[in-house]
Amino acid sequence: MTTLSGAQILLPSGDWCEGAVTLEEGRIETVEAGPALPRRPDTRELDGGYLVPGLFDIQVNGGGGVLFNDAPTLETLRTMSEAHRAFGTCAMLPTLISDDIEKVRVAIAAVERAMAEGVPGIVGIHLEGPMLNPAKRGIHDARHFRTFDAETLELFSSMQGGRTLITLAPEAVERDHIRELARRGIRVALGHSLAGYDEARIAEADGVTGYTHLFNAMTGIESRKPGAVVAALEGQAWCGLIVDGHHVDPAVLRLAIRAKADQRFCLVTDAMPVAGTDLEEFVLGGRRIVIQDGACRGEDGTLAGSALTMIGAVHRATESLGIDLASALRFASMEPARFMGLEGELGTVEAGRRANLLHLDGDLRVQRSWIDGDMVEVPA
Repeated sequence: MTTLSGAQILLPSGDWCEGAVTLEEGRIETVEAGPALPRRPDTRELDGGYLVPGLFDIQVNGGGGVLFNDAPTLETLRTMSEAHRAFGTCAMLPTLISDDIEKVRVAIAAVERAMAEGVPGIVGIHLEGPMLNPAKRGIHDARHFRTFDAETLELFSSMQGGRTLITLAPEAVERDHIRELARRGIRVALGHSLAGYDEARIAEADGVTGYTHLFNAMTGIESRKPGAVVAALEGQAWCGLIVDGHHVDPAVLRLAIRAKADQRFCLVTDAMPVAGTDLEEFVLGGRRIVIQDGACRGEDGTLAGSALTMIGAVHRATESLGIDLASALRFASMEPARFMGLEGELGTVEAGRRANLLHLDGDLRVQRSWIDGDMVEVPA
């Protein structure tokens, strides 16, 4: 048993309190509020700062110098986990960008093995494609795009022991396919799509519960064509936000946050191999990607993921979006957990939840992280 004390604790309500959090066998045993609780022999004093839920990134292509598509292996996942953990990510969905069907099969097997062997923070997989619209392909290689068939359905719903998120274009599949994926417990997100407002609302009725990187690679807002963006903001689906300042202008994101009543937003990194490194370029599907003013771009200027980290996303959200720290942390922890159906396990500092926690200093730098109760100190 370990008791953590001496930091401001973020409660599920969004309030902050002084108090103590007790961990036992990888879970949060108790959360006690109060400025003068008795010190126990097992107490670890955190000496100020904030004790908050571990961050949950649902879109992680790579990090620490490796790309999941290049080598969907246990070793790659260990490297990604370690690289992003230093920046506050305590749960993640390694993300496979559109690739051939055999690569999907290998990637799913690698994630299953990582979870079985306890690689910290791996809780499932995100398959971004390959059922996408070539007209909104972004950096994806359209040669890998395919139609949805019985083999695809069985493979994409075959994950054992973790969560699966699939990004697809509704116009690239049949309505029954979305319904069946949802029936099997797969989270389905709209992305890289030309679906308009009406088509997006129909897709939500069929089982779409998310929008991948809101505003990017989808239909926008016009006076007589409200587009998928308006459907996302009006509906009850979760919206992924890349707040690196390159994918979407902060003014547009501020408007989106004010417009969406249910506040179902998930901060995501869309991180590439450069995240957590000083690399200045990498290769994606044979294309050279360079870092220009902090943005990852192909030689034609197309955005190719980001160099963002989750704690960096929290920083940027508080600085450029006009939201408070508790809200930014909720978008980076509680809301992704709710989206993926893991709210009973992750996303809050609450008794019974897995002990996935961060200790941040007053400048929001990660000092320590706990994943299932296992603590790692982050070097200064």
